[in-house]
Amino acid sequence: MVQFIIRRILVMIPTMFAVSIVAFIVIQLPPGDFLTSYVANLSASGEQVEAHVIEALNERFGLDQPVYVQYYKWISNIIFKGDFGQSFAWNVPVETLIWGRLGLTLLISVATLLFTWIIAFPIGIYSAVNKYSIGDYIATFFGFVGLAVPNFLLALVLMFIAFKYFNQSVGGLFSPEYVDAAWSIDKLLDLLAHLWIPMIILGTAGAASLIRIMRANLLDELHKPYVRTARAKGLPEWKVILKYPVRVALNPFVSTAGWLLPTLVSGSIIVATVLSLPTTGPMLLSALTTQDMYLAGAFILLLSLLTMIGTLVSDILLAWLDPRIRFE
Repeated sequence: MVQFIIRRILVMIPTMFAVSIVAFIVIQLPPGDFLTSYVANLSASGEQVEAHVIEALNERFGLDQPVYVQYYKWISNIIFKGDFGQSFAWNVPVETLIWGRLGLTLLISVATLLFTWIIAFPIGIYSAVNKYSIGDYIATFFGFVGLAVPNFLLALVLMFIAFKYFNQSVGGLFSPEYVDAAWSIDKLLDLLAHLWIPMIILGTAGAASLIRIMRANLLDELHKPYVRTARAKGLPEWKVILKYPVRVALNPFVSTAGWLLPTLVSGSIIVATVLSLPTTGPMLLSALTTQDMYLAGAFILLLSLLTMIGTLVSDILLAWLDPRIRFE
C-alpha cells in the first residue's frame, strides 16, 4: 500500500503542473482582462479614466506582460513563497480570501456528508431487504422527490419555515449580532442553529441518489452464493446482511469521499447565493465573472488538487473495504 500511495503522489506532481497551465490559459481566454472590466465599469458610471492611470494599473498588475511571463511569476510565487497573488477586485492577498472562507465551507461540507450518509445508509438497506414493501415505495417516492426538486427552491421553502415558525434569522450562517463578533460559545451555538438549513438542502439530492444506488447494489448482492452460504452456516440474518453484502454495497458511499474535497471549494453556488452563505462558491463565481485571474486561478488550482487528493483517499478506502480491489 505504501508503494501505491507514493506512486500516486509522484503522478500527481506533473498532473498538477499541467492543470495549472490549462487553468491559467482558460482564465486568459475571455477577451480583455480585469483592468478592461474595471475601466468599463468606471466609464459606465460616468467617471473618466486617464491614460496614465491605465498604464500605472497595467504596470502594477503586470497585465501588459506576455501570458507566459504572468504564469511564471504566478506559479513560482506559489511554489517558493506560498503567495497566490493579489486579488484585483478585493485588493487583498488571495490566500487571505481563500482561507478566510474555507473553514466555514469545510464545516458545511462535512455536516452535509454525514447527513447524507446517516439518511441514505439505513433507508437504502431497508429498501433492498424489504423490496416492494410499503416502506420501499415510500422511500422510492421521497427519493424521486429529492432528486426532482431544485435545491434553490428547497432553500426558499426552508428559509420561510425557519423564519415563520422558528423565528430564526434567515440567510447566512450567523444572526446579525454575531456576524462580526469574536468567536465564543454563543457564536458557535448560533452557527449550529443556522447550519441545519444548508445541511438539509445540500444533502437532500445526494441522499436521494445514494438511497437508490445502495438499494440497487445491495439487491445484486443479496442473491449471490456467498450470502446463501453464510445463511446455511446459521448466522443471524442481520449479521449475514451487514457483514457481507452491505460491505460490498458500501463502495458508492466510500467513493463520495472523493467528491467531498473539491466540494469544499466549489460548493453549490446557487444555494450559497440564495442563502447568502459566506462560502467559497459565490466568490469563485465572482472571480470568474470579473476576470480576477489570480483569485480564480487559485480556486481552480485548489479545486484540482483537492479532486486528486479525494480520488486518492477514495481509492485507498475502497481497496481496504473491498478485497476484490487490488493496488496492482
